[in-house]
Amino acid sequence: MPEPREPRADGRPRVLVAVGTDKHPFDRLVSWLAEWHRTIGGAVVLTVQHGHTRADDLRDAVPFLGHAELQAAMAGADLVVCHGGPATILEARRHGHLPIVVPRDPTRGEHVDDHQLLFARRLGAAGLVALCESRQELLATLATGLADRSRFTVEVDAGAADGRRAAVRRVGVIVEDLVAAAQRHHRPWWRPWGGPGPNGRRKQ
Repeated sequence: MPEPREPRADGRPRVLVAVGTDKHPFDRLVSWLAEWHRTIGGAVVLTVQHGHTRADDLRDAVPFLGHAELQAAMAGADLVVCHGGPATILEARRHGHLPIVVPRDPTRGEHVDDHQLLFARRLGAAGLVALCESRQELLATLATGLADRSRFTVEVDAGAADGRRAAVRRVGVIVEDLVAAAQRHHRPWWRPWGGPGPNGRRKQ
């Protein structure tokens, strides 16, 4: 099991939110969290890495965290909420968290394709993440996590570097398979021109 996290002097749990560095805004998730944070007042210490999303209603939000800063934040957090990025999910699990994942939805302008949705659903079905695709699911999951943080803790082996590398490779294969499948379902609207035929007409 991961090392027990030192409790804050004031007893408040620490919640880390990471939306990654993608250039698309993730207004939906950030607005859900801002509303949630207003309802619970100062009951939690909330750190939000909001990337290219505006976070005017979250006083302590930061656009980006350096690698070392993100590692420290994950190590000290009681709960981790993140987008469906494979690297962020793996890092959260490496620090002993069952991440609460809200995948980006391309139909809302949150990403270029649906690989986060497909990937997060696959991991959710396997019990490797707590998948939330709606505001209600997110709020209910946060309430559960604050009531019993042990339900969002996973067993890790800090010395298992080979296992981590294997996990990264497995995630890479899953993502590649999902992207390939998506491309097969979207045929291009154009056809390459074959040049004129023997009679000077365009080949069909």
